[in-house]
Amino acid sequence: MIGTLYVVATPIGNLKDMSFRAVEVLKSVDFIACEDTRHSKILLDHYAVQKPLLSFFDASEKRKTPMIISRLQNGENAALISDAGTPGIADPGYRLINEAIQRGIHIEFIPGPSALIAALVLSGLPTDRFVFEGFFPIKSGQKKTKLESLKDEERTVIFYESPHRILKTLLVMQEVLGDVPVVIAREITKKFEEVVRARVSEVIAHFSGKRVLGEFVVLFNLKSLKTEDRKQKTVQ
Repeated sequence: MIGTLYVVATPIGNLKDMSFRAVEVLKSVDFIACEDTRHSKILLDHYAVQKPLLSFFDASEKRKTPMIISRLQNGENAALISDAGTPGIADPGYRLINEAIQRGIHIEFIPGPSALIAALVLSGLPTDRFVFEGFFPIKSGQKKTKLESLKDEERTVIFYESPHRILKTLLVMQEVLGDVPVVIAREITKKFEEVVRARVSEVIAHFSGKRVLGEFVVLFNLKSLKTEDRKQKTVQ
């Protein structure tokens, strides 16, 4: 019998967001592939899950995928989790999932939190059509190129940014897009959750001179801005 690969979403902050099914699955598998074993152990200990952990992060994904596939083919069941949220969404997992599909291995998805969806709902921006750009480029030139390519985007744009680069990214956004309205969400579901809805210059001022933690989700919708401008011109 070939084993099953369970793709299990985990909380993005609040440990209570873990589903009953997710806990049951994690307790039933033979081993768990996770990004950071120390980080995942906090969650697993909280729910008394005692299973062997296999470190599986970006740099090791290509190398360790064949090993996991082999164990699945030999009848073991495995769970794939990320440090937070849904595996494969700006997290390791794509290669493993794709390879499992190619090998005819059964995959089950146990749904749960996703920072990008949570931020989209909280933003107040249009949710019917959106584009997720993953983690934003690190270098300023690459940031500018990416933003230039998004100038005519009509969908709500979502991307992740680190606390160390958020101000630099906002400054480049102001340079390329102008002082447009944006939404910044961080620490979603945690004690210090914060959602800032303001123009880029105001957000820059808000985060300048202070130490901020947590991964950031940045959102904007240029089409809704253009629509609002047209409405104002019509009224005038």
